[in-house]
Amino acid sequence: MLAHLKKQPPGRLIALGFALVILLGTLLLLCPLSVREGVHVSVIDALFTSTSAVCVTGLIAIDVADHFTFFGQVVVAALIQIGGLGVTCLGAGLILIARKNIGIKQQVLVREALNIEGIRGIAGLVRAVLLMTLCFEAAGVVAGFCVFVQDYPPAQALWISIFHAVAAFNNAGFDILGGLRNLIPYQNDVLLNLSTSVLIIFGGLGFLVILDMLREKSFRRLTLHSKVVLSTTLALLCAGTLLLKATEEISWLGAFFQSVSARTAGFSTYPIGSFTDAGLFTLILLMFIGASPGSTGGGIKTSTFFVLVQHVRSLFTKRHAGAFHRTIPFEVFSKACTITLLSILLVCGGTFVLCLLEPQHSFLALLFEEVSAFGTVGLSTGITPQLGVAGKLLLIVTMFAGRIGALTLLTLWINRPLPSVRYTEESITIG
Repeated sequence: MLAHLKKQPPGRLIALGFALVILLGTLLLLCPLSVREGVHVSVIDALFTSTSAVCVTGLIAIDVADHFTFFGQVVVAALIQIGGLGVTCLGAGLILIARKNIGIKQQVLVREALNIEGIRGIAGLVRAVLLMTLCFEAAGVVAGFCVFVQDYPPAQALWISIFHAVAAFNNAGFDILGGLRNLIPYQNDVLLNLSTSVLIIFGGLGFLVILDMLREKSFRRLTLHSKVVLSTTLALLCAGTLLLKATEEISWLGAFFQSVSARTAGFSTYPIGSFTDAGLFTLILLMFIGASPGSTGGGIKTSTFFVLVQHVRSLFTKRHAGAFHRTIPFEVFSKACTITLLSILLVCGGTFVLCLLEPQHSFLALLFEEVSAFGTVGLSTGITPQLGVAGKLLLIVTMFAGRIGALTLLTLWINRPLPSVRYTEESITIG
């Protein structure tokens, strides 16, 4: 069995690792030690919660604080941390802590999980990722404690701060405030809003981009990938803030926070169900684009969106597709198109099935739910707990597909080289 697993491609092993952690999390959440006295947690709700945590989504069928004990909440936090770092990256980190060398197979898996080229310096990268995660989350705990200690006893405020920091940096919109309130009670708290936004933004940039920023300390000296990620992230944050402020009766702080959160985090300081159709559509677009490659977030990724925009621009300007005095290879554009098309098909197919399974809900609410699951965001108009078993199972599959990536999902069962024989090319009419 072990020899058979070693022969499997990295993408398949990563998907299997996530699936096993989800199942283990489900079993732990069903234990009497995890469930509050007098509360019932069904198998489907435990599976949904475990999947949402491992896939760092934040969609909830049941409230974590109201249904799970401290032990159950620790399990959810651990699942979020494992899902955010990645099973293979965390495993490599444990190997390093045990002062052992990371094998070639493990290095390849880490490379696949972090979406990077080459395996040189993998050990150092894993150390940097773990240290970076610890530093950001520790800073988040301090900021959160300053806020929560005003409303809760110190010990409880500390735990809420730890849970919140882990969820925020890993872009998972879970909370343990109870009553399905999320962060609505703190919609006007500047410190919590800004500190949470910082954790979400850096968690969504990607570890390689953060390391590049720390190493170079100058935008001009950054790699093209880092420049693309930073510029696209800034543009989306500004555009999202302006559009949400224009469509909703919320503060500038609320518009900024929701623009940040819609990029795969899933926290909300306003009830999303009360948003206008224009506001919901804005959030759908932001959720579909998502975070950046190698980060804790989902979506088609900012770099994918950037490449598509640059190629369209090149058609109008009659210039090569590129940016920052660099030309983007056509192979990258082809991959971006493939990822986007597969993602659109996945979202459309899932929404269609949801419409059949849940006809009592509006199309926009179901589309919002499906995109939120695909982008591993966690925002909801409030219909998640009302979905039937089949609807929840569909969202579970969508969250899993969104976490491992549509392209990886498609190639899970394909492990063969390209054919050596090619047919003669012939053009067809397009447009």
